[in-house]
Amino acid sequence: MNKVLLHICCGVCAFASIERLKGEGYTVKGFFYNPNIHPSGEYEKRREVLNIVRDSTGIEIIEGGYDPREWFALCEHLKDEPEGGARCSICYRMRLKETFLLSKKLKFDYFTTTLTISPHKKSRVIFDIGSQIGGDDFLAIDFKKKDGFKRTNELARKYNVYRQNYCGCVYSLRK
Repeated sequence: MNKVLLHICCGVCAFASIERLKGEGYTVKGFFYNPNIHPSGEYEKRREVLNIVRDSTGIEIIEGGYDPREWFALCEHLKDEPEGGARCSICYRMRLKETFLLSKKLKFDYFTTTLTISPHKKSRVIFDIGSQIGGDDFLAIDFKKKDGFKRTNELARKYNVYRQNYCGCVYSLRK
C-alpha cells in the first residue's frame, strides 16, 4: 500500500481528504504545518480540531513548528496583493516544500495537500507548485471534486468542529 503524507491546512479540510485517500487505497499520515495562520489564538483553535480529526479518522498527525516570522519574512512585502495572488503562491510553496522534505525524510511514496478542497483555492496553481517541488512524488488531487467540499462540511457538522471563515493569513482577515 502506498504511503502519502498529507499536508493539512485545517481540520475541517482534512476530513474528506483523508476519507478519499483511504478510499483510494493509500496509507495516510497528516502533517499540520501552517505558520501563515494568525493570530496565534486562531492557530490554536485549528490545532485543537486536529484531535477530533485524529480520533475520527484514525490517522497519525505530525505537528510542524509554528513560527509566523518565517511566513512574514516571505510574504509581508505582498500584504496588499489580492487574495489568490502572488502571496498565496509563496505561502503554498512554503508549506508544500516542508511537506515534501518531511515525506522524503520519513520515506513516504507521495505527498499532497488539503488546500485543494477549498473552492477559494486555485488547484492548478497548487498542482504546479507541488510538481515543481516534488515531481512525480506529488499527488495532484483536487479534493473539491467528487463533492469533496460538500462532504468535508458534512463531516465538520457531524463532529461539531470549529470552522474558520478565512484562510488564516492576517492579510486575508483584514479583507
